[in-house]
Amino acid sequence: MTLTPARPAIDSWPGLDVVPSGPRAAVSARVAKRLFRAAIDRLDVTVVAGDETFGKGGPVAVIHRPDEFYARIGRHQLIGFGEAYLTGAWDTREPGDLGAFLTVLAAEVSDLVPQSLQRLRAAIVARPPSLHRNTEHNTRDNIAHHYDLSNDLFEQFLDSSLSYSSALFPSEVVDRGDHLQATAPYDAPVPAALHDAQIHKIERMLDEAHVGPGSRVLEIGSGWGELAIRAASRGATVRTITLSTEQQALARQRVAAAGLSELVSVDLCDYRAVDGSYDAVVSVEMIEAVGWEYWQTYFQTIDRVLAPGGRVVIQAITMPHDRMLATRRTYTWINKYIFPGGFLPSVQVLDEITDDHTTLALTGRLSFGAHYAETLRLWDEAFLAASQRVLGLGFDETFLRMWHFYLEYSRAGFAAAYLDVNQLTFTRPTDSL
Repeated sequence: MTLTPARPAIDSWPGLDVVPSGPRAAVSARVAKRLFRAAIDRLDVTVVAGDETFGKGGPVAVIHRPDEFYARIGRHQLIGFGEAYLTGAWDTREPGDLGAFLTVLAAEVSDLVPQSLQRLRAAIVARPPSLHRNTEHNTRDNIAHHYDLSNDLFEQFLDSSLSYSSALFPSEVVDRGDHLQATAPYDAPVPAALHDAQIHKIERMLDEAHVGPGSRVLEIGSGWGELAIRAASRGATVRTITLSTEQQALARQRVAAAGLSELVSVDLCDYRAVDGSYDAVVSVEMIEAVGWEYWQTYFQTIDRVLAPGGRVVIQAITMPHDRMLATRRTYTWINKYIFPGGFLPSVQVLDEITDDHTTLALTGRLSFGAHYAETLRLWDEAFLAASQRVLGLGFDETFLRMWHFYLEYSRAGFAAAYLDVNQLTFTRPTDSL
């Protein structure tokens, strides 16, 4: 699909139809233009704005409406940058350039704004709305905003396992001393390889958690049921919890179709309300939705329900510790449009929390960020190919641009190694029992 630079319909998107204006907006737009130009001039990209072309050369972005572009960035920083893409104020010359362009920016994200100005960050950036704080009252709505969009939507770009998390493709695994790293996949993965790589990811987690016949398994964050099905196929009894009614309904259908309903329960339940005792606790990319204020509660809950000798395996998207500390009170484009209340931890903070506040210890780690970049590339290609079907589901052109930007924005983070994804294994030392 070729994304048109024409202005998409935005009437049903509150705020997008309003371009910042007035004296304050004019001043902030001038500042934004100077900062943006200075940043781009240092980078291996090309930006075309009217008669001006700047940057050191590389993936090409075209600013169609410079006044709007700089006004949005000036008033709303990175949120404005993303919103300017949604409205068509800027685009890339080719759809495939978006990820490449954003990857260059992601690699320099810590230095796009001069260090001397970053001290003003706290006074400029927006704070997350109070409704995005993942209290027990708010979390259900925050989860529904994304996961209850439509099961049919997710089926358009995920593989048949409906795994909405990083796959693990065939690659070399290197011992980095403090952790294992799966290096870049041997070959550029093709769509047919995605399903096997998703199953490999799940089976590795179950192996790490020692899930087998008779295991009592708790899964926090059901997805659409694939991990629960695979655990039950090993003879385990599984309780999987979700706050998405859409996911619960389809996961139950898939469990029943696999003939495993007697072994798997799919419950609408907040993780904080979990009871019982489990030999294994597994969770795939759910901690990102917990919110940094509740990471301690999350792990203390797991610690409370884990049986003696039990194991915990969590797949988590992570960011560098210093960036996590600097951005944890920042309202982002991803928060506003994709994941309300979401925030990425660092490996360090998860290690510190479990060490200081639980009897759990981080005893194993596999990182494979390059595999997420490839997973997202395949998802985005499938999504673009399904654009007409997505429109047929009732979504509009602005949604298409938003989802494409989200997938490529995310891919850029992993391709630039700013983001990582890890399978983390936690155990309870025998002297703590």
